[in-house]
Amino acid sequence: MVGMADAARAAMVGRQRDIEVVAAALAAGRSVLLEGPPGTGKTTLLRALASGAGVPLVLVEGNAELSPSRLVGHHDPSRVLSEGYGPDNFVPGPLLEAMTAGGLLYVEELNRVPEETLNVLLGVLSERRVHVPRVGEVEAAPTFRMVAAMNPYDAVGTGRISPALYDRSCRVAVGYQSRQEEEAVVARRSGGAPALVARAVRAVRATREHPDLRIGSSVRGAIDLVAVAGELHALRRATATTFDAATGHAAAATGHAAAATGHAAAAAAAGEDSGLDAALAALSGRVTVREGSSRSAEEIVTEIWERSAPDPEDVTGDDATGDNDAEGDQAGGAEGQQPGEDPGKAPGPGRPPARTTPAGAREAATPAR
Repeated sequence: MVGMADAARAAMVGRQRDIEVVAAALAAGRSVLLEGPPGTGKTTLLRALASGAGVPLVLVEGNAELSPSRLVGHHDPSRVLSEGYGPDNFVPGPLLEAMTAGGLLYVEELNRVPEETLNVLLGVLSERRVHVPRVGEVEAAPTFRMVAAMNPYDAVGTGRISPALYDRSCRVAVGYQSRQEEEAVVARRSGGAPALVARAVRAVRATREHPDLRIGSSVRGAIDLVAVAGELHALRRATATTFDAATGHAAAATGHAAAATGHAAAAAAAGEDSGLDAALAALSGRVTVREGSSRSAEEIVTEIWERSAPDPEDVTGDDATGDNDAEGDQAGGAEGQQPGEDPGKAPGPGRPPARTTPAGAREAATPAR
């Protein structure tokens, strides 16, 4: 049990309580039902626990097509024609693979599994064996465990879970993590500048509380936002430099202070534009607008991204830009000037006009390159 917990702690940020409870339940020989929204690290937790226990993890995607034969196994039709039914031509499914190998069977989206397939799982949880026609009884190895996960907030294509299943398993509710832990997760997965990571997490957490949204984004939205914003900002900065060199409009290194100031303001505005576009790409598909709301997902995400900009007093130096060179310092713009609108560019549909502030303010979250 200690090895399982240590492996999970090394693989995850936080989740100390969840790690200990799930590891203890599995060590006690119990099966576990994890309930929580997507993107809360359930699969990462189970992979680490299985690795720490030295047993295989057998993953099953729960959906309406998961029939008992797909879960348990089937006879090879071509061999049946020539040999007839027999144990030798039986192809075991994921359930039998996990039972015979003493592994951890992980069933995702349990509330999407058909009732007849759930009945098979109930029998296995009760008797630790399953009867396969023309094969016989298959006993589960001592280390076999089943862990199922489900999102209780998703009502599309799902069904109710029988109380009998709850009665045969331990239930663990897995919720969203704290802001600090989510920032650590995003920083580990994306490698983005600290200020951009913090702003992305603020935006994602705001989607979970917005009155026009029924379902907000998971931390995966912040990870994608930071990654896309960094690449988009670098692409647009490289494109702008190429254009300036070709047309002769680039300011020389010894140019006037006014030219340098204008370049910094333009770079900051371009950075804010990249951040907004990245937020729209990463979050608009992950949120669900409440029925009856007159606003689109794009309008709501735009509002949230604008409101997530930090105060200018909290943004200073390289912590704001994520850059250490002179070009990065020039690119650092005003408060809230994360990736934003191009200067002089008319706002598109559902897009607010670019905001500009005094040139002395620093960039809040230009991605580090």
